[in-house]
Parts: sequence; C-alpha cells; structure tokens
Amino acid sequence: MSATKTYHEQTNIDNINRMREVMQELPSFCKQFFRGIENTTAPRTRLAYALDLRVFFEFMQKNNAALCRTPIPQFPLSLLDQISKEDIEEFLEYLDLYEKEFEEDKHVGDKREYTNGERGKARKLSTLRSFYNYFYTSELIEKNPAALVPMPKLHEKEIIRLDPNEVAELLDLVESGEALTENEKRYHKVTKDRDLALLTLLLGTGIRVSECVGLDLDDVDFDNYGIHIVRKGGAEAVIYFGDEVYDALLPYYERRKGIVAADGNENALFLSLQNKRMSVRSVEKLVKKYASRVTSLKKITPHKLRSTYGTTLYRETGDIYLVADVLGHKSVNTTRKHYAAMEEDNRRRAARAVKLRDG
Repeated sequence: MSATKTYHEQTNIDNINRMREVMQELPSFCKQFFRGIENTTAPRTRLAYALDLRVFFEFMQKNNAALCRTPIPQFPLSLLDQISKEDIEEFLEYLDLYEKEFEEDKHVGDKREYTNGERGKARKLSTLRSFYNYFYTSELIEKNPAALVPMPKLHEKEIIRLDPNEVAELLDLVESGEALTENEKRYHKVTKDRDLALLTLLLGTGIRVSECVGLDLDDVDFDNYGIHIVRKGGAEAVIYFGDEVYDALLPYYERRKGIVAADGNENALFLSLQNKRMSVRSVEKLVKKYASRVTSLKKITPHKLRSTYGTTLYRETGDIYLVADVLGHKSVNTTRKHYAAMEEDNRRRAARAVKLRDG
C-alpha cells in the first residue's frame, strides 16, 4: 500500500497528467520543447505553457487558409519559420476576445467567451518567446519572430488591502458570526474555529492561499511558533507567527486532531465540511463571504490578505528585504514594485524626523 501523498506531490501529479492531455492537442514537435525545459520548470509552469500554446495553434489553424484543413498535431516544425511578426501581433489582438468550446461540457457547440487584458497577453507572448527561443537556440529554426514583438505595456495595479480597523472587524465577524445570513450561521457553528484559524493565519503570516491549503498537521510547530510551507516552485521555508495566530490556531488544531478525515486527507490541516483538504477555491469563497460584510468598496481575496500583511510588516519595520524574504519573493524588486508608494511615505517621514535646530 503506497504512502499518502502530500498536497504538493498530488498537485504536481495532477498538473503533469493534465499537461499530457493537452499535449495530445499540440503539434508533435512540442514534445521536444517540454522535454528540454523539464528540469528547469515546475509542472504548473509547463501546464501553463501548454495551455497558452494550444490557444496559439488554434488561432493559427482558424485564421490561416493553408492550415485550416490540417489537424494541429500534424503541424510540422517548419511552420515556425513561416509564422511572421505580424501573425503574432494578430494573435495578441485576437486575445482581446475569442470564443472556445467549454472544456468541461460534453455538448459540442457550447462556447464561452474569453478575454485577455495586458497581463494575459504578456504571459502568452512570454510563452511564445520561450518556445521560439528554445528551437532557435537549438538551431532547429532560422527565425525568431516572437523576439521582435514588444511586450504589452503593463500598468501598475492599485494595491488593495484591508485597513487596521477592517482587519479587526473581519476577525470579530468570524468570531461572532453576526451579519451572516441565518443559513450561513448554521454552518458557522461548525466552522467558526477553522475559519478563524485560517483567516488569522493568512493575515498574520502573509502566506499564499496555496501554501495555506497545503499545510499538514505536522507542519505546525507550536513550541517554536512556526509553520513549514512549500513555496511556489517547490522551495521549502519555515514561517514564524505571533501570539494572535497561536491563540487562533491552537483551538482548531486540537479539535482537528479528533476529526476522522476522508481517505487520502488524513494529514491535511484545514478540512472542508466533507472532511477533505480545503481547496484554493473554497478558501477564496470563504474570504469573500466574510470580507463582503466588512467592506463593500474593496474586492477582498486571499491575495489581498497577503498584501495587507506585507503592508503592515513594511510599515512596522521599513525593511523591504525582510518583507521580500517573508513573502517569498524571488527578487526584492518584486516587493519594491508593490510597495513603492509606501517607500515614498517613508521618505516623507524621514524628512520630518530630522530636526536641525530646537524650537
């Protein structure tokens, strides 16, 4: 009997299996590209590449008279040298709005509209650049038109976060259950300890929701006030928490040890009402349910709770490198980009902090 897989091991397996399914819909020469990047990318990244490439080759088949009768898996490698810079620019324009059949729906002809903003376009162009660069540097093609197409200009997004009073209101609501509907209150009696532990952990450590749902019982170390997490990309880290997280997490932890989890979920820390490991989607719905009662002007997601933690930590310490390390950013520039406005506030405070003459 095989040992129970961790959340991250199972997620990688699921992503690999999904990628292999998508690969069947891609030109056969794509297999060489994915073999070439296997040792330098995570399964999740390769799946994202495969999905982006599928959209690209579907566009080429639909909009190129020479390809419309050729099944995509039969596209030859020589096609890459026939695609021009203009073709890729037209593809980016196509991404503004296009239709595609539901993947989940068995009924042929049922379609859904898809849109891409500047970030969606930038990601797909980045995929094409990596794809073309692989074959170009391997000297299997002569042209690299993707490198000639400029990346879409990305506008800075406003960072949405909870104010300190909103954080307090949110946690008070989770404890009391007030402002919930009568139906929600019935569930709240069962989930209050879990919900309070989960939201306090997100707000008190800044971990990603995927890192949170991936936690196992033995990842929590109450003696040292720490949790062992697996970062995006597979790196491992220990994140430390304070007294408020401890006080919210311990009661749920003790109760959780007495719950018989569904098969395959025995080690999961946070369980759904079905006693299965909570999913990213279920945590998103949980956060939305509570946050919508606290603020109607801000769209609060688990990632916004992460931004709230990062903002608070930076205000308290002024140490951008510490914030980058705790949040797990690979580059401090990523952190600085998100908290640039706060750096301006720090500089303004610095100007007022130094007095040249008393009085």
